[in-house]
Amino acid sequence: MFRIGCHLSMSKGYLAMGKEALSLGANTFQYFSRNPRGSGVKPFDTADADAFIAFAAEHDIRKVLTHAPYILNSCAATEELRKASLEIMTEDVRRLEYFPEAMYNFHPGAHVGQGTEAGIGFIADLLNRLIVPGQKTVVLLETMSGKGTEVGRDFEELASILERVTADREKHVGICMDTCHISDAGYDVKDRLDEVLETFDRVIGLSRLYAVHLNDSKNPLGAHKDRHEKIGEGFLGTGTFSKIINHAALRDLPFYLETPQDLQGYAQEIRLLSSLYQPDEASGER
Repeated sequence: MFRIGCHLSMSKGYLAMGKEALSLGANTFQYFSRNPRGSGVKPFDTADADAFIAFAAEHDIRKVLTHAPYILNSCAATEELRKASLEIMTEDVRRLEYFPEAMYNFHPGAHVGQGTEAGIGFIADLLNRLIVPGQKTVVLLETMSGKGTEVGRDFEELASILERVTADREKHVGICMDTCHISDAGYDVKDRLDEVLETFDRVIGLSRLYAVHLNDSKNPLGAHKDRHEKIGEGFLGTGTFSKIINHAALRDLPFYLETPQDLQGYAQEIRLLSSLYQPDEASGER
């Protein structure tokens, strides 16, 4: 089944987001856990969460993705900043344990001159502290574009983080692939999608890929810029997204739009991508 959604605002609560997603033609969505450029968070509303869970079950809204705020840096230069990131992420993940199929996505961070190896070590340490026995929520590292001192600019860096996550925690850690980011990082998803996915599988393993952010890019291959564009209006083009959502290795994953759109723009993109999706008739998919 094609599972497609967009980024929604948490300001009105979980149930409101579920209803908004449905009105846009979506059957999943993504939202920020709190102020994306701050640490403020609303009190957890159990009644609203319960109402959303019931609504989502009724309307087959699944695989909702929660995005950590941008201010976090799990490989910051000071222990104080790294500790603050861990505390925010811990609170977020503990809340998500209330929901079925919860996933939590975050940007790995920037090593700010300490070096990639040091950054990788700090991020892995955070994951080993964040994930606790019996946890259901899956924590996802996002692929990055490679601007500045970002960690996660290539599959090898992400693999190095995953390799340092202890065996009792590794099943709760995966990857969210961002199409703009990996194109900007130098992976040619437009003309060499098969090769990119083969490389991902060899270096990380496709079994560790849980979600895909669908974004066109304002910049060409390898630009290391990270500027999202509307579907079909950037350097990737509509045809690239048709290939991505129909690829055998990706088609069963949830897709989330992060394009620079308002809600009606998202609805148009959801209709466009839904029209491009080709159901697998052999499996009875519709």
